[in-house]
Amino acid sequence: FRNIIDIGTGTGLLAFAAMRLWPVARACASDIDPVSIDVVRENAALNRVRGLQVVVADGLAHRELVARAPYDLVIANILAQPLIDMAAMIAASVAHGGSLILAGLLDTQAAAVTRAYKQQGMRLMSQGPGEWPVLVMRGR
Repeated sequence: FRNIIDIGTGTGLLAFAAMRLWPVARACASDIDPVSIDVVRENAALNRVRGLQVVVADGLAHRELVARAPYDLVIANILAQPLIDMAAMIAASVAHGGSLILAGLLDTQAAAVTRAYKQQGMRLMSQGPGEWPVLVMRGR
């Protein structure tokens, strides 16, 4: 992957892992909570993570995030209802053939989240097992 975003980054862990796996990629992380973004900056400094752009934003609702789209890899680890509400915005940010990883939802919510993204042209590639599944989807 060359262009990555972690939406709802929380502590920044998934963004850091993506940067470690794909060190030549450009990566950014967003969260609606400004305190979370402060934590990401602190964690990045503690772990010597350099080059991660961090932004306070509701999903992708920020000019810098829109300007960097489309993304080869979109990671969103947030609750099911916000994932559904942002399906159009998130799916539109995924590059043709790009990957979308959705987490933070219960197994009882996976079908509704999947349906919302399929309506936006995304294809479900796999669904992890268990109470907290991870959905892996592919852009059109």
